[in-house]
Amino acid sequence: MRVYNFSPGPSCLPLEVLEKAAAEMTDANGSGQSVMEMSHRSKDFKPIIEKTENLFRELMNIPDNYKILFLQGGASLQFAMVPLNLAASETPCEKKKAAYIDTGIWSDKAIKEGVKYAAVEVRASSKDKAYSYIPKAPAAQPGDVYYHITLNNTIVGTKWDTIPDTGSVPLVSDISSSILSEPLDVSKFGILYAGAQKNLGPAGTTIVIIREDLIGKAPDWTPIMLRYDTHASEGSMYNTPPCYGIYMIGLVLEWIKNLGGVEAIAKINREKAGLFYDYLDSSKMFYSPVEKQFRSLMNIPFIPRENDEAKKAELEARFVKEAAAAGLINLAGHRLVGGMRASIYNAMPIDGVKALIDFMKKFEG
Repeated sequence: MRVYNFSPGPSCLPLEVLEKAAAEMTDANGSGQSVMEMSHRSKDFKPIIEKTENLFRELMNIPDNYKILFLQGGASLQFAMVPLNLAASETPCEKKKAAYIDTGIWSDKAIKEGVKYAAVEVRASSKDKAYSYIPKAPAAQPGDVYYHITLNNTIVGTKWDTIPDTGSVPLVSDISSSILSEPLDVSKFGILYAGAQKNLGPAGTTIVIIREDLIGKAPDWTPIMLRYDTHASEGSMYNTPPCYGIYMIGLVLEWIKNLGGVEAIAKINREKAGLFYDYLDSSKMFYSPVEKQFRSLMNIPFIPRENDEAKKAELEARFVKEAAAAGLINLAGHRLVGGMRASIYNAMPIDGVKALIDFMKKFEG
């Protein structure tokens, strides 16, 4: 029996995608081989990567002056690649200025990596209230070479409700946990990047959507694999890309298209999140720590209404254990913040959210 997997990543995948991948495991597209066995430069793999890129362009309405790169290393590697390619100079003492907004643990990691290669300025932070809101974004300043935000904050469950206007300064965003969850105007950004393991496919593939005028700015000392121009000029084929991951992403994109596209999946996501937030707001045992205006559609932390820390910890442990026994798995909150968290990405069916709510009502008694 399949369980409902509320993991923040790697997350659940659509059942029909898994079934199609299983059916094609030993013979993909009539090739007589698995995608895992294909040469990335073969006639059999070429249509797979082209289809995946074309579906991205169609579903996200990506303008022609943007490149789509299929890389590795996760969003964590992009924390370094972005400043290396946009802000680093030929001499380390001449770092260029970059603006960051601190909205959670992942943006903090991006900041800590960014200072190695850029003159990072943290313009606003919500750390004062345990990252339970999104701060107002100040205007970009003269000399900024980019402006970085984390669009959805997986651990604390917040998201930007409006996209900051940074004028001529390229806006850069980590969209790992919200990509394709609702419509997004790509033209407002210089770079978007996302690890695949939340809304796109298995772990191991990273998507970078980059405006062409931002390619080719890395200093000469930048390692060749960390240069955007290396991958852009070779169509993500400079070295062997994550072929099977790209194939799986293509199947997920087909699934979204068949549902009706991003608008259709956004409607489902809003319904799922609305049901769960409505329950939390009426619950006598649990609550959401996030300000309503900034609540994520994808990641929903919840905390017991218990002031005694020992009793609270016991309640959380019992909840996670009993939920797992009921087929509702991976509901423990992040180790740095505790509590519980339900990640309800695109592939989580609404029946899974309803099953969680029913369980919580019984647990609450």
